[in-house]
Amino acid sequence: MASVSYQIANLLEKMQSNDKDFRFMATNDLMSELQKDSIKLDDDSERKVVRMLLKLLEDKNGEVQNLAVKCLGPLVNKVKEVQVEAIVEVLCSNMISEKEQLRDISSIGLKTVIAELPQSTAGLSGNICKRITGRLTTAIEREDVSVQLEALEIISDLLFRFGNVLSLFHLLILGALLPQLGSQRQAVRKRTITACSNLVPSCNENIYDKIIEYLYTGLCTNNQSAQMRTYVQCLAAVCRQSGHKFGEYIEKFVPLILHCSSMDDEELREFSLQAFESFVTRCPKEVTPHIPSIVSLCLKCITYDPNYNYEEDENCSDEMDGCEDEDDGEDNDEYSDDDDMSWKVRRSAAKCLESIIFTRHELLGEFYNSLSPALISRFKEREENVKSDIFHAYIALLKQTKPIINLNVDPNLMEQEELPVFLLQKQVPALIKGIQSQMREKSMKTRQDCFYLLRELCIALPGALNGHIGDLIPGILYSLSEKNASSNMKIEALSFIHCLVTTHQPNAFHLYIHVLVPPIITAVGDHFYKITAEALNVLQEMVKVIRPLNVHCDFDYRPYVSSIYDCTLIRLKAADIDQEVKEKAISTMGQIICNFGDELVGELQICLPIFLDRLKNEITRLTTVKALIKIAGSPLEIELPILNEIIPILGLFLRKNQRALKLSSLQLLNVLFNNYHQHIYADLLQSVVVELPPLLDEADLHIAQWTLIIMRSIAEYHPVALKDINNLIIPQILVLVKSPLLQGSALQALLDFFKALVKCNLPKLTFNNLLQIFLHPIASIGVGPCNIHKQAFYSLAKCVAAITVMCQSHALPIIPQFINEIQNAKTDTQHIFALLVVGEIGREIDLTSVPNLKHVILQSFSAVSEEVKSAASYALGSISIGNLKLYLPFILKETDEQPKRQYLLLHSLKEVITCLSQTRDGVEQLLPFVPAIWTQLYRHCECTEEGTRNVVAECLGKLTLIDPSQLLPELQKSLKSNSPLMRTTVVTAVKFTISDQPSPIDPLLRQCIAQFLNTLNDSDLNVRRVALVAFNSAAHNKPSLIRDLLDQILPQLYSETKVKKELIREVEMGPFKHTVDDGLDLRKAAFECMYTILESCLERIDIFDFIDHVESGLKDHYDIKMLTYLMVARLSQICPGAVLQRLDRLVEPLRVTCTMKVKANSVKQEYEKQDELKRSALRAVHALLSIPDADKNPQLSEFVAQIKNSPELDAIFETIKKDSSSNHSECCLMDQS
Repeated sequence: MASVSYQIANLLEKMQSNDKDFRFMATNDLMSELQKDSIKLDDDSERKVVRMLLKLLEDKNGEVQNLAVKCLGPLVNKVKEVQVEAIVEVLCSNMISEKEQLRDISSIGLKTVIAELPQSTAGLSGNICKRITGRLTTAIEREDVSVQLEALEIISDLLFRFGNVLSLFHLLILGALLPQLGSQRQAVRKRTITACSNLVPSCNENIYDKIIEYLYTGLCTNNQSAQMRTYVQCLAAVCRQSGHKFGEYIEKFVPLILHCSSMDDEELREFSLQAFESFVTRCPKEVTPHIPSIVSLCLKCITYDPNYNYEEDENCSDEMDGCEDEDDGEDNDEYSDDDDMSWKVRRSAAKCLESIIFTRHELLGEFYNSLSPALISRFKEREENVKSDIFHAYIALLKQTKPIINLNVDPNLMEQEELPVFLLQKQVPALIKGIQSQMREKSMKTRQDCFYLLRELCIALPGALNGHIGDLIPGILYSLSEKNASSNMKIEALSFIHCLVTTHQPNAFHLYIHVLVPPIITAVGDHFYKITAEALNVLQEMVKVIRPLNVHCDFDYRPYVSSIYDCTLIRLKAADIDQEVKEKAISTMGQIICNFGDELVGELQICLPIFLDRLKNEITRLTTVKALIKIAGSPLEIELPILNEIIPILGLFLRKNQRALKLSSLQLLNVLFNNYHQHIYADLLQSVVVELPPLLDEADLHIAQWTLIIMRSIAEYHPVALKDINNLIIPQILVLVKSPLLQGSALQALLDFFKALVKCNLPKLTFNNLLQIFLHPIASIGVGPCNIHKQAFYSLAKCVAAITVMCQSHALPIIPQFINEIQNAKTDTQHIFALLVVGEIGREIDLTSVPNLKHVILQSFSAVSEEVKSAASYALGSISIGNLKLYLPFILKETDEQPKRQYLLLHSLKEVITCLSQTRDGVEQLLPFVPAIWTQLYRHCECTEEGTRNVVAECLGKLTLIDPSQLLPELQKSLKSNSPLMRTTVVTAVKFTISDQPSPIDPLLRQCIAQFLNTLNDSDLNVRRVALVAFNSAAHNKPSLIRDLLDQILPQLYSETKVKKELIREVEMGPFKHTVDDGLDLRKAAFECMYTILESCLERIDIFDFIDHVESGLKDHYDIKMLTYLMVARLSQICPGAVLQRLDRLVEPLRVTCTMKVKANSVKQEYEKQDELKRSALRAVHALLSIPDADKNPQLSEFVAQIKNSPELDAIFETIKKDSSSNHSECCLMDQS
């Protein structure tokens, strides 16, 4: 401390020197000291430093003054509050000084201090803000304009950062601001508008009403254009900052603004359009009735150009097309007039239209009819900035179309031409005609906008430009030519070609390859690495177009092979080039060899060794592996002389701690083993096999799956390499088999491996050896508790079946062994396993020759253990698949005769239907039995057991898919049943007919889905619940089925989200009373539906009605709160404007949840539930904060401050923020890989 004080004293002495250089250097050194975190000043030093810096503000040397001002920033956080108060006191006094230079430097100082004040609302910041405010409002009222301007800017900064703190001064500030809206000086009026807009987010309703009333009165009574312009500008700014508050005043102001827009004042018209843009963006619901009027005004104003004749210009341009190159030096802006402000009107109209398009999802079809042609016709706009905004409005239209195409276009809906996608398709010719000439404009910005628009068109409607590529090529070549293009322009043009090539069929380009390839090759040789990288990227795709390998093509590709190969080889050989270019050159050459390898036999001797060299380089190895996958997988069967040098290197890659490299290496090894197994030296494979055991880990099943795939390939082509796997690999596989995570494609890969392995008949790996390996884990289970997950029984049973099917001579002899196990099992685990093995074998092999098999399995239906019964049911269904004619009638007969076994027998039936309905052969086998099964199932539709009804419904649904024209009407008839149980089963059955893939039932479902969903009005609770589940399935898997019904369905859906008191009852449990809510499951199902339609039918819902019901869900039961928190987070992403309007009402229930305390005597589960609720609520808060301007909302800001002041909540919130940023980083990394 003493040394710091001495050092500061020394600097202060120099700061008093007569030499300005000494003063400057000493002030600069003080600045450096103050910026150190470690510096601490004693009281005396604080006072002296503050006094000296304030004195230096009046220094004669400007540089010293400026440095002194900069020192105030770090000083604020290093001195006590009393010193900060002294600083602002002096600065405020100086602001009204007679000396202009001192006023200016003091106002800068005050801004610097405010910027450095901590964001917290209490303590230092609060006191300083309150101290400054009174002085500033006085300064605003002074006649000196320069003082007014500085005071207005500072009060605006204060309101922006500390509006809540100044709530007691809001009325005083408003009183100072409003008169300045009438100032004679435009600069004063502008700064007043900014200050007013910064006041509204934090002011109370009374203050807000005063501002609105002032503006309304002004607009109604004032006829002066300048004053009206100010009021309209202020209105737009106020609306932008407080959309959620402004909504109720829309009806008052729209007629006034429409009147202003009709006046003969271009600036007023511009500001009126800006006001409408604010209304549309911030009050989308309230402005809805006025959208037609606003659109009509915008369409009128976008063509407002009284000083220019476009028709004459078009005639000229037609005549001058031939001499365009000679006129390149002339500027299109020669027509512009410095006094012509009409372009501002057109620009505001374009921006307003863009906002309308972005906020009105539901009007997209209408926009294609009304706005699209109008915007296309305005591509000829003469002002570059206006033209850019018109392009961006059209791009907004395309961006809105994109999700609808991806989510909702159904192959069965192609005849519905009112869909936006079809309306866009119709307008493509006009769009191309409008954009053609713009692509050859001298303006770089215009051409970039053209490419941006065309890229969005390709993304929104792939294949849209199939018939128009020839029209676009002159424009593309113009931007690739040296004379007309900057580096950025070339990159834009190349990026567009890449997009075009990847979204259109190869044959669309064949007429133009001779024109497109030369400039791309030229770009590959460009000196700027970014152009080279983009050109290589395009060339890689162009190779696939020139010679597509997946379809027959008559195009003569040979003339292009040599030039494409040569230009890429130059880049591939180069060692001193950018990393991105290196990687693109490797990828491109990989594609060239893949598609042209048979034409480059001689060249491969030069090229492939370079690949080997790049494979040994740590930086390029992953890209090289991916390129070699293409080459090795080529149908041209490219010769690979480096093959046996690659394999040991790939073996080493398998031990690297780089997942992407391991995965790609496994994929390359698999391709090599399958396509080049005859050329691989068997002894080399050992270097790969020894690296495999660590990869067979449940922690990464995708890697494990690929490992099993290459092991199968080795078993098929080089089985001798697996002779020693008993010690290395089999133990690891057994660990994997026992994993509950081993399912699906990973399990299938394991089974395929064992099928290949058992055929090899290797020593110690014969059928009997492998059988014992699979039986050992089950046999080793003692009488005590089972230490193997039940999924492992299924996996092991499938393994036994896999090797048995491959060695059918062993199948029938071992079945009696397992039947004996079923009859005499000592433990349930052995019983279950034996049943599963018999079932899995019977699925593949007809076991009818095994005596009494079905009766042995049926006896297990009487076991005590539920798991044994379930396994027996599965086994009976599985063996039936092996011989349907014998076993299926038996199941149907038993279902009739054995009511106690009905549930299990129906599960067996479900197994049969589920398995056989997945393949065409299976369906043909099942079809003759469908009437008998249907009749049997219908007998159990009204079973009182819900579990039985659910199985029956699933079977009915899957059978309906087999013969929809006959069976769907049967379900329809049953809707009229008087039994609610029957209606429940039928509606549930419909759920199982809806899948995310196109199906023959879709047209039939579309005709009758409304009848099934009418059960949402059913009097029975359970029927309504399953109707909601069916609706949810349709909305998720095939939204086109229900989109047109939403107007009728949504009111009923929303009504089910409300808590209904008549469904709440009290149940006495001994001395306690327990509340039961019979409507909870119904509400849960309704909120689940809401979440789904948010994703799939956004354009068809009124988002504000939707949010109303989300708000009620935020105060509901635990399960519903969890769902609504997810909805709030999603809404924040897709409808930020609407959420911002309702922020106040959304924040409060979130705050209640986060601050709720669990009762002291609660059980552990209650604490855990409350913790999870808080975590989910805070995730929603984090999502809300991502909305632009959300942090300006007083309630949200206050809640965030409350979170930060609570150690518990702050810790959770910080974790959520870290998780969010790390997830974002991972997504970016995944995209790059």
